[in-house]
Amino acid sequence: MTLMWTKSLVMIIIMILLLDCAGVRTLLPPPASVSVESVDMRHILRWRPLQVSCKTSALYSVQFQGEFELTVLNDSWVDAAECQLIPRSHCDLTLDLGSDSDYSVRVRAKCGSQLSTWAVLSPPFNRKNSVLTVPDMKVSAVGDTLQVSFDKVPPSAIIRVTVWRSGNELKADVYSVAAGQAGLNIAALQEGVKYCVRARLILENQFQSNSTDTHCDIIPGSGPAWRIVTTVTVTIVLMSVLLSAVLSVVVHCDFCQTYFQKDPHPPSLIQNLFPSFSAYPVSMPPFGEQRGCPILPSEAISLGSSKCNCVSRA
Repeated sequence: MTLMWTKSLVMIIIMILLLDCAGVRTLLPPPASVSVESVDMRHILRWRPLQVSCKTSALYSVQFQGEFELTVLNDSWVDAAECQLIPRSHCDLTLDLGSDSDYSVRVRAKCGSQLSTWAVLSPPFNRKNSVLTVPDMKVSAVGDTLQVSFDKVPPSAIIRVTVWRSGNELKADVYSVAAGQAGLNIAALQEGVKYCVRARLILENQFQSNSTDTHCDIIPGSGPAWRIVTTVTVTIVLMSVLLSAVLSVVVHCDFCQTYFQKDPHPPSLIQNLFPSFSAYPVSMPPFGEQRGCPILPSEAISLGSSKCNCVSRA
């Protein structure tokens, strides 16, 4: 019996010596309080940092195992690519936990040459348990259109928008807003009518959040038809009054008449216009006599060559 205890003690001493020669010592306690926070399909693994002193920075590594790794990969564990030897005490596993199966997750610490044992998440995580928040919705009425916008749409999710005429929710229309869309425009709505909007977040697996509060708006449109007709009529009347006032000022303005009055034609221009009268002397009538008719000899007047009441000169 004493020989057996001696052999066991020797084996333990040899193992400790071998571990020391390899530079690895499993003396660190495992990370504590391992948990997953999953909101809107974003999965964050968290744990409590090491509570023991470490001469260097404590580093952490994370592994996961889902149904595929368990059955197809022979019960293997897969390293989380973005969470190997990291100094922080949290890890984003959104891309790693990509199916609806149960996932086992574990994390361990490393301080210099010392390693901790694995701390395993309990119970396993399933993304079906992700908490879905109510969408942050904004609604505004512009013209005959309702503009519905959202702060953000999580990946692999859609927002289902329900729109109905106030008092007639049974005949509501349903629209979908996918991730990456800025929002939704619902056009050609009836002017002066109140429309209501409500939305909720839905995952691919049909899990859904609670609905937003109902938001109602009245469609303003471009205004009643009588208002447009009245505006046009008043505009036409005002323009007519203004034009009449301008014409009245021009007609009764002596300066305007003087400015726009034409000067009499010079004799040379009259000769060019009436070449048949070029043989006769042409002169302008004295002030006070009728203008616009050349002064012709009495013979021309007696022959009826002119129909003007001009004063003839011998």
